[in-house]
Amino acid sequence: MTDIRLNIDGFDITVNPGTTILEACKKLKINIPTLCYHPDQDIKGSCRVCVVEVEGNKNLVASCCTPVKEGMKVKTNTKRVREARRTMLELILSNHNGDCLTCVRNGSCELQALCDELNVRNDNLDKVYSKLPIDNSNPSLVRDLSKCIKCGRCIEVCHKVQGVGAIYNVNRSCEMEIRPPLNKNLSDVQCVYCGQCINVCPVGAIYEKDDIEKVWDVLEDENKHVVVQVAPAVRVSLGEEFNLEPGSIITGKIVNYLKKIGFDKVFDTNFTADLTIIEEGNELLYRINNGGKLPMLTSCSPGWIRYIEHFYPELLEHVSTCKSPQQMFGALAKSYYAEKNNINPEDIVVVSIMPCTAKKAEAKREEMSNEGNSDVDIVLTTRELAKMIKESRIQINDLEEEKFDDPFGISTGAAVIFGASGGVMEAALRTVYEVVTKNELKNINLKEVRGLKGIKEAKVKVGNLNVKVAVANGLKNAKVLLDLIKEGKADYHFIEIMCCPGGCIGGGGQPIPGTNDIKEKRVMGIYNADSIAKIRKSHKNPAVLELYTEFLIKPLGEKSHKLLHTHYKDRS
Repeated sequence: MTDIRLNIDGFDITVNPGTTILEACKKLKINIPTLCYHPDQDIKGSCRVCVVEVEGNKNLVASCCTPVKEGMKVKTNTKRVREARRTMLELILSNHNGDCLTCVRNGSCELQALCDELNVRNDNLDKVYSKLPIDNSNPSLVRDLSKCIKCGRCIEVCHKVQGVGAIYNVNRSCEMEIRPPLNKNLSDVQCVYCGQCINVCPVGAIYEKDDIEKVWDVLEDENKHVVVQVAPAVRVSLGEEFNLEPGSIITGKIVNYLKKIGFDKVFDTNFTADLTIIEEGNELLYRINNGGKLPMLTSCSPGWIRYIEHFYPELLEHVSTCKSPQQMFGALAKSYYAEKNNINPEDIVVVSIMPCTAKKAEAKREEMSNEGNSDVDIVLTTRELAKMIKESRIQINDLEEEKFDDPFGISTGAAVIFGASGGVMEAALRTVYEVVTKNELKNINLKEVRGLKGIKEAKVKVGNLNVKVAVANGLKNAKVLLDLIKEGKADYHFIEIMCCPGGCIGGGGQPIPGTNDIKEKRVMGIYNADSIAKIRKSHKNPAVLELYTEFLIKPLGEKSHKLLHTHYKDRS
């Protein structure tokens, strides 16, 4: 089709048919304000903050949903446009709880930023919002309807990306609200607590439960031995909160900071990611060799586990019995580590730094405990750690690099790629190949399962067996594979499923914004960390081998099953 020529603010430009005015403006570096628009979502055109003038049109048009036309003349910065944008913001503010100083999104709120940019200084309209009850009924998420601007971003990600459908548009016109049906709380519906709604919300209408004060309190308690673990995805995303490029690896600075504020030991979740590969890899081989349920599904992502419990409980036998690396760590901290250091397990507090809001709920599961002690006591998201750093006034960018503590500080490149979609699969195959064949795997980079694509497949020759695997990220994509299993059409041996788009690097507790462009950079950081690692295969981790020699005895053994494996339940 013929390219379309138009003029924007006096500049001629040629674009492809179907291009919106907003997209054409971006090509000219003209910054149109938007609120309901999100670069990774469908066009909504509901907030009208992005209006522009088009010559020949009586009314202003929304640039995000108006396609260009041949010869169109557009003006983006007239007095009429500026006043209209300010009026739209004033209308939104009149129905918005503007308690900004104490809002969780103060300083990172898109509405607040637009009011500043567009010079909205006065509340010219009467306030018509009511302070509605806050829903904090679940372990992970908090919803504040009085802050909601009804942009619909959260509904789209919940329905179209995750396929969960925990929230809807309820009622009509000025009575419309975004909430679970029948006035229920999130704890009463099939929410998986993934937090993707948080990542797309432009304001403070939904956010993670704040457990920062719990951590400060235990650090002050001289009777507690407080240890912390840091997940792989945190090290390539935390820097964004401190003006570093997405994907910047600041592992050693995080370790230094955590030691400075008083943690007794700073450990790496990567250690138990390596351990997960040993246990999960052996479980896969056991199923293949003994007629077990195939394909085997991974169990590292708590949001994904809640999804299958709610929507596909008949397939739970396919799920690996391995706990996630977070929970394995907690179980070992209160058994092996406690025994080795002569510490009462009841005096140990395990804190996790995770990219994931669902990890808060996972830590509360009754199955995730041993002899009455919860594996993990407190979970903080990446964003919460950033808040702690800012609150402590320590300049993390100026800190020297420090190493994790032993024995849970030694890990491999295979462990760090857990943070990206396809990483668990790639790490598992690196180990399974060498365990089965007793030969070294020369090319350990399984690029077929890398990237943000929703579903990826690969075949790997392992001895006499062609192992066929699949990887899905985002629960709507997981549904495709689960339906194939139900229909008997899934001829895979092993399937990795990560709840969040992109895997843990796109977790619900990661820095905002988390667009696909930013996720790509985080993924690059993950694989860079793998490429520079001294050891890149989980079964080569000397600390894990020592753990088996001293304590666990063997993979899938009695002690491993007691501490490192679990079961899941039908929640339908």
